[in-house]
Amino acid sequence: MRTQRQVVDYSLQKRALLRDVHNGKVGTLEVCDASPYLKNAARFHGEPTDDRCPVCRRDNLTLVHYIYGDELKQSAGQARKLAELPVLAMTLSEFQVFVVEVCQSCAWNHLIEQYLLGRDALNTDELDQDGAVAASASGRHRETGSSSHRREGRQ
Repeated sequence: MRTQRQVVDYSLQKRALLRDVHNGKVGTLEVCDASPYLKNAARFHGEPTDDRCPVCRRDNLTLVHYIYGDELKQSAGQARKLAELPVLAMTLSEFQVFVVEVCQSCAWNHLIEQYLLGRDALNTDELDQDGAVAASASGRHRETGSSSHRREGRQ
């Protein structure tokens, strides 16, 4: 996705947890604890993958995308299909996406990624490019965050 930014990948954390599970330091009941809500979200809103569950190896994992943001109001915290995210990214200024993998069989679940989406990335990228060109042409540095009217006390 074009506007995806501030990506946090949790694969190292997942690898460490799975190592502890396979070494017997952490029990499978501790990591296979998906709530019924998460399992239902995986069933109805999840995206199937080709990856097998790393704990039970019976089923393929399902990815669930949860969205959070101020503009979402009552929709915040809902699971959405991956195909809906680009549409939301073009209509909302900014929202956060949390991607959770879930096994329907053993209830394994783990946060694998989080990132921001929204129109703000397009606006700031366009402003940065335009501002850099204008600053280099005039030989000045571009000021961010305030306008000349606000500095003079006018609004």
